[in-house]
Amino acid sequence: MSRPPHSRVPLVLWIPAVAALALVVLPVVGLLVRSDVARFPSLLISASSLAALKLSVITAALSTVACVILGVPLAVVLARSRVRGTRLLRSIVLLPLVLPPVVGGLALLYLLGRKGFLGILINALTGQQIPFTTAAVVIAQTFVAMPFLVVSLEGALRGSGDRYEQVAATLGARPWTVFRRVTLPLLLPALGSGVVLSFARALGEFGATITFAGSLEGVTRTLPLEVYTQAEVDVDSAVALALLLIVVAIVVIAVARPRSFEGGFR
Repeated sequence: MSRPPHSRVPLVLWIPAVAALALVVLPVVGLLVRSDVARFPSLLISASSLAALKLSVITAALSTVACVILGVPLAVVLARSRVRGTRLLRSIVLLPLVLPPVVGGLALLYLLGRKGFLGILINALTGQQIPFTTAAVVIAQTFVAMPFLVVSLEGALRGSGDRYEQVAATLGARPWTVFRRVTLPLLLPALGSGVVLSFARALGEFGATITFAGSLEGVTRTLPLEVYTQAEVDVDSAVALALLLIVVAIVVIAVARPRSFEGGFR
């Protein structure tokens, strides 16, 4: 059976498409041109660089797990709940997508900091403070990354409809059984995409992290913060680390993402 022919892209679309691609690619080329190739290996294997990379990968992985644990139930509630005010709740959930990350960091600081009402409670119960710790990095990354997961899952749920879940409920399945046996399998392709997006976003998080967690080497200084720090003292090191961060992000998105993320069935 022959495959149907692909529709041709209108020629007029190629000009803005090439311009958009150049807007993304040329800055990376600029970094490559500026990089000191001879010093590149030594810059990447420095103790501070390796510590920042390790911390970034660990915290991004932990924040992604937190996004899954919290974001999956939230996406199901937003997509399937008939409770009034769901639209307002959705708008609040998506706030981190439009807020400057620094604003998010300040919000977390004044919630969980020494003078924040929740921070005061945590300190009274445990004697511990969250800001400027590795836990603060994970919280900041989760705050900015979770909406990506929620958007992916909610869109998948709305697109698939709820007819299968209705059939299962009609046959006597309880809500938890419907979720485990019907809803969750429907979410798996979108969950893979959302996990990759969340991890990549957490890996590149800067503003909320530096505001809420600070930049303490080996504790809160992730790779983006290390790039910022090195840019003030050693531009070559900052460029090398920036290129490393770009490579890691490309590998995560290109290798780890599922086929469904590409929007086709090839």
